[in-house]
Amino acid sequence: MTHNIILILVALATATWLFRPALLHSKTWRATVTPLASIIGSGFLVAGPILAHAAGNFAVLAMLGLCGLGYLFGAAIRHNIAHIENNANWARLPLVRSLELTSDLALTAAYFISVAYYVSLFAAFGLRLGGIVDPLWIRIGATATIALLGLVGMSGGLRALEDLEVFTVGIKLAVIAGLISLLAFVETHSAVTGAYVWPDISGTSNGDSVRILLGLVILVQGYETSRYLGNSYDAGLRIRTMRRAQWISTLIYITFILLLTPYFTGDLPEQGGETAIIDMLRPVGLAVAPAIILAALASQSSAAIADMNGAGGLIYETSGKRVSVNVGNLIVATISIGIIWVANIYEIITYASKAFVVYYGLQAGLAAFSAHRLKQHGRASLFAFCILCAALIIVLAKPPAI
Repeated sequence: MTHNIILILVALATATWLFRPALLHSKTWRATVTPLASIIGSGFLVAGPILAHAAGNFAVLAMLGLCGLGYLFGAAIRHNIAHIENNANWARLPLVRSLELTSDLALTAAYFISVAYYVSLFAAFGLRLGGIVDPLWIRIGATATIALLGLVGMSGGLRALEDLEVFTVGIKLAVIAGLISLLAFVETHSAVTGAYVWPDISGTSNGDSVRILLGLVILVQGYETSRYLGNSYDAGLRIRTMRRAQWISTLIYITFILLLTPYFTGDLPEQGGETAIIDMLRPVGLAVAPAIILAALASQSSAAIADMNGAGGLIYETSGKRVSVNVGNLIVATISIGIIWVANIYEIITYASKAFVVYYGLQAGLAAFSAHRLKQHGRASLFAFCILCAALIIVLAKPPAI
């Protein structure tokens, strides 16, 4: 009972603080929320079980590596916001135009896969309310959800739903605060009583763990959304809030994975693996499962809507405005449904990671070219390293074997 009370009270207190009118109307907070919502949209749901399988009790170091890599890619995008975005001289260069167009196409493809990813998790957690973990029913549920979003998007209704983002992020952060506080309380008590045990799990063998970890970049993806908020926020604010969102998400991920590690088993079940965190934390308290499901449904729905709108907008732009955003939303829904039926959730995670990394690699190439022209040779070398990392991920990343 005490555990449930701690989770609920901390979650309610955090929600009360996050839903203060002053914060909700803060321009800085709203600019931070968009990238933050994407970065921790689904990662905290699946990161623990997958990292336990891939890295064992070194999961927190693996998570730190992923966050560090994300920060490097974010640095390249921040450079492009500062030096290329509104620079007419740069925009006229053929190489810059080509890289920007190719980046937009890569990001569009990434959004197709990420919509399938987010909605698959939405369906998986929603069906857990009825105890359903059958992949077939998850695919059916995800298909119905995407089809509904596609029809709503076709009528232009998705834009109105975007206003829910600030509220869903608040719910998600409140639940995470509650879970972290509860785990910290439980493990502090275990340490005091001498019952604390650090698991002895080695993770995936045969050198596959690194390849699996390379396929998990999507867990920390989302900061790139700041690049496309130019109509609402100036470049300086977007750079600061993107950096802030990455630091906040890194702190959340590292703390959560560190506290979650004592509950690792290292196994990914053939069915229900995407919701394994519920079973992992069930012994902690009865309120944990409903809290996680609530956060999952809120975060995955808003993330899917945001990415479908993003993809629809990019289709509109890259088609020379010949394909409307509404039709673009329907195209995204159709392709995402196809992805759901040809890949399992772990394959979708890896494919989405690779697709986003193509975009990050192209953005890093653009940043390296810009930094070289600006004689910022240290930055140019750093961004060249990002290109190398992107290439390794595209070639080597693989989904976990179950």
